[in-house]
Amino acid sequence: MRAEDFKPDDTIALLVKNISVFESSDKNKTSTLPFFADGYPGLMFQETENGLTVRPHDKQMPALFLYGQTIKPIELVMDGSYKLIVFQLYPFVLNSFFGVSPKEINDGCYDLADVKTDEMAALQNELQQHPLAEDRIEILTAFLYRQFLSRQQHLDFGVHDALQMIIDQKGQISVGEICTKLTINERTLERKFHLEVGLSPKQFTQIIRFQQSYEQLSSNDYSKLTDIVYENGYSDQSHFIKVFKAFTGSTPKHFLKK
Repeated sequence: MRAEDFKPDDTIALLVKNISVFESSDKNKTSTLPFFADGYPGLMFQETENGLTVRPHDKQMPALFLYGQTIKPIELVMDGSYKLIVFQLYPFVLNSFFGVSPKEINDGCYDLADVKTDEMAALQNELQQHPLAEDRIEILTAFLYRQFLSRQQHLDFGVHDALQMIIDQKGQISVGEICTKLTINERTLERKFHLEVGLSPKQFTQIIRFQQSYEQLSSNDYSKLTDIVYENGYSDQSHFIKVFKAFTGSTPKHFLKK
């Protein structure tokens, strides 16, 4: 399997955190990719020999779609060869660019074939005609940049600033601190987050903190488990294990044995 990350072009760096490509030419293999909460929705184009199924929902996915916040753990299952391109979007983009309620597609997706415009039809056709991942990245980058030029006035940069604070602090910042720095009251921030992100500020903070601890555990960047617990602001080991299990479906100990 080829798994490669690409840095987004500067024209869309405000909108896209990362671009990932997953490819396999093995026609006789069933491949599984686990996905856990990371705080970012996304845009995915997939071309698979026998379809892409999301478990545990057993849902067949369309060719080009938006996905919302992944809160509960899922797996992407592909039988045979496949090509996936994933644009990891900053969470304030979905509503402003696509008119999609982020909350409605948490743990779900939105088929962009349902957008009945000439541009969307042309985009899907162009992606099908260019099999190379690098070409498809250019096509999707150009599409998102056009969206930015036409929809940038709808972006909520206050939400962007709050999101960036949480990301920069790796989830170790209180909602009260954010409100003080942005001179906004908590109720207004909460309303804006539900509208633009699909989560409360507290939920997003918890996910970013979990993701930081998950990366530390996965990369073996610790001496003992309590290092992860306290470096990521958890009150104690049982608190961390509870949060980790909620987002991955397993305890840290069991996760490492997989």
